[in-house]
Amino acid sequence: MLIMKAQTKTRQDSLSPADALLLLKEGNKRFVNNLRTDKNLLQMVNDTRDGQWPFAVVLSCIDSRTSAELVFDQGLGDIFSARVAGNVVNEDILGSMEYAVKYAGSKLVLVLGHTKCGAVTSACQKVNDGNITALLHKIQPAIERAEKEATVSTNTQEFVEKVATFNVLEAMEEIRERSAIIREMESDEKIQVVGAVYDVETGIVNFFDN
Repeated sequence: MLIMKAQTKTRQDSLSPADALLLLKEGNKRFVNNLRTDKNLLQMVNDTRDGQWPFAVVLSCIDSRTSAELVFDQGLGDIFSARVAGNVVNEDILGSMEYAVKYAGSKLVLVLGHTKCGAVTSACQKVNDGNITALLHKIQPAIERAEKEATVSTNTQEFVEKVATFNVLEAMEEIRERSAIIREMESDEKIQVVGAVYDVETGIVNFFDN
């Protein structure tokens, strides 16, 4: 069994954005095949007590089935994890991502959607209730995008999954548009912004072709 050690600054500095992406892809393969690494979590606590050097920042949904640390088989100190229903973008999320890449050295920004998303489903059903309304409104551009390209009825699960995919793409575009820091760092090839969808039935993360 592969023994995982905590990230170090030296290792983080040596990684390219492509390397960071590969670490996530390899981690998901281990997860799907039940070949997770052996982690001494208490040792990782000790190893990271004076600092952290995560190689990626992941924006994902709050769905209890989509913990990035688990589905990518990562340990303490490996990734920043930002979670909000529907993996939508807001000012606080953007600021967190900017901190991760500019000041903490992360090499990858991943937007991770998932199948059978409750927030996306609720947005498609036009749920209107309390503060949920404002949150779901952020998914509306993805719904409109899916409606323009729809080849199936908007009342189907297939349509909801199309919206989930477009919601990731919309988030990626919004990150690049609203964050000059991330946009410039990606242009300089210091980081990479990628998207993916996690399948809650298989555990497989399907990455988009950038």
